Amino acid sequence: MFQGTASSVGKSLLTAAFCRIFHQDGYKVAPFKSQNMALNSYITKEGLEMGRAQVVQAEASCIEPSVLMNPVLLKPTTDKKCQVILNGKVHKNMSAKEYHEFKPALLEMVKESFEKLAKNNDIVVIEGAGSPAEINLRDKDIVNMGMADLVDAPVILIGDIDRGGVFASIYGTIMLLTEEERKRVKGVIINKFRGDLEILKPGIKMLEELIKIPVLGVVPYYNVQIEDEDSLAERFRSQSRRNGQIEVAVLYLPHVSNFTDFNVFETQEDVNLRYIMKGQRIGNPDILIIPGSKNTIEDLVYLRETGLEEEILRLNRQGKLIIGICGGYQMLGKKICDPHETESNIKEINGLGLLDTETIFELEKTTTQVEAEIIASVQNALKGTQGMIVKGYEIHMGQTKLGEDSFVLNHIKKRLNQEVCIEDGAINSTGNVIGTYIHGIFDNIQFTRKLLNNIRKEKGLDEKESNVESFEEFKEREYDKLAKIVRENVDLEKIYKIVQGE
Repeated sequence: MFQGTASSVGKSLLTAAFCRIFHQDGYKVAPFKSQNMALNSYITKEGLEMGRAQVVQAEASCIEPSVLMNPVLLKPTTDKKCQVILNGKVHKNMSAKEYHEFKPALLEMVKESFEKLAKNNDIVVIEGAGSPAEINLRDKDIVNMGMADLVDAPVILIGDIDRGGVFASIYGTIMLLTEEERKRVKGVIINKFRGDLEILKPGIKMLEELIKIPVLGVVPYYNVQIEDEDSLAERFRSQSRRNGQIEVAVLYLPHVSNFTDFNVFETQEDVNLRYIMKGQRIGNPDILIIPGSKNTIEDLVYLRETGLEEEILRLNRQGKLIIGICGGYQMLGKKICDPHETESNIKEINGLGLLDTETIFELEKTTTQVEAEIIASVQNALKGTQGMIVKGYEIHMGQTKLGEDSFVLNHIKKRLNQEVCIEDGAINSTGNVIGTYIHGIFDNIQFTRKLLNNIRKEKGLDEKESNVESFEEFKEREYDKLAKIVRENVDLEKIYKIVQGE
C-alpha cells in the first residue's frame, strides 16, 4: 500500500507506475483505493461510476477498469456535502459529519471488493488518501492505516520534496502514527526531486536513523502526460508554452468535473490549451469549452456574477466556436429546471441562450458508455465529421430537449453495448455553438483533428496531421515512460521483498 505525507505528493501516479512495473515483470496486478474523493469520474462497461485515478491505474495494469477497484466514490456538491457513490451507484447525499459516522458500515463492503481483486490477481497495489496522520479521523478510517490493517498490507510512505519540508513531513507523519501503525511502514520514497542527489544523501541518512525505516528511492521530478489528480492545481494554473496556432480555452468552473476530457489537446503540437481561472479573462481563443459540472446551476450563476457570461456572448457574436460538454451543454441552452432540487434550491434559471434547448434535472442519473455517429447537418466547424463514429460515456442527471432552432449533433448507436438509436447533443443554425453529453468525445483523434483542421482553414493555415496515432497508444507510451523513470530510481529488489512479506 502506498500512503502519502499529504495530498498531492504523487500517490496516484506512483501507484500507476508500480502497477505498470509489476505488469511488465509478468505479474497479474490490479489497483485499489477504498475511498476516493473526486469530481473526475468514469463509467465502466457495466454503467457503474468510479474514480478516474483508478481507471488510470487499471490502464497501467493493462486490465479493464472495475468498481471493485474503487468501491466508495465521494463527489463534493458543496464545501460540506458530497454525493456518496457505493459500488458504482448513487447512495445519497451526505454532510461531512453524516459520512464520517457512516464509514464504519462500509468496512465489510470495502473488504469484500478488495478480496475479490486479491483472489484474481498476484498483486493488488493499494493507494491511500491524503495523510495517515489525520489523528482526528483515525477511529473511523477506512482508506489509510484502517485499510492497511483490514487487509494486513505493508505500507510505503511517499513524501514530496518539491514543495519543501520533506524530512519534517515524513518524520512528523511517522511520529503521529501509533506503534502498531509504524510497524506497517516498511519503506519511504521521496518524490519529485530536482537537484544533486549527493547533496540530499546526508539528509536521507539522518532521516533513516531517526525513523528507523529505509528510504527506498528518490524519484526525480518527471514530466509525463498522464491523468493525475494529485497535480491538478499545477496543471490548471500552468499556461501552455507552445507556439501553437490554435488556442483552446477551458473555463475552470468552481464545481468543474471530468476535466480529463481535454487532456488530448495537450498531445496536439499546434494547440495551446489554457484554463480560465477565477479572476482571469477569456480573451479571444479559437475554441472556448464549457466543461462538465457537479453543480450546473451554481456554476451558471458564477459565470453570471463574474462577468464571464458577457465574454461568452461576445465570443458568440464574433462567431467563435463554443462547445459545452454535459453541464456546459446544459448551460448553453435557454433554461434549466430543477424541480426536485437535486442540485440546489434554485428550481429554474435562464441559461446562456446560445442553443435552443431546455434541460430538466431528474432524480435518476444516466451512467453509460456510448458509441455515436456524428450526423450534424450544419457544417462550419463540423465539416467533414458527418458519419464519424465517436466513443465516450455519459454521466448526468438532466435530460435536454431541442427546440426548432437547434439541430441534433449525433445519434447514439450503442449504450452498454446494446444497439439503440438516441439523439444526443445540439448545434445552432450558424454552426459555432455545439453541445453534447458525451464525455471523452475529444479522445477520438480523427474527430478532434478534423475540428482543429477546420479552424486552421478558417485561419488560412494548411491542414495538419495528428502527431499521435491514437490517444490510447499515446497513453501507453507515457505509462512505459513513467515506469522506466521509477524503476531506475527505486530499490525494486527491496520493494519485491516487501510485497512478498519479507
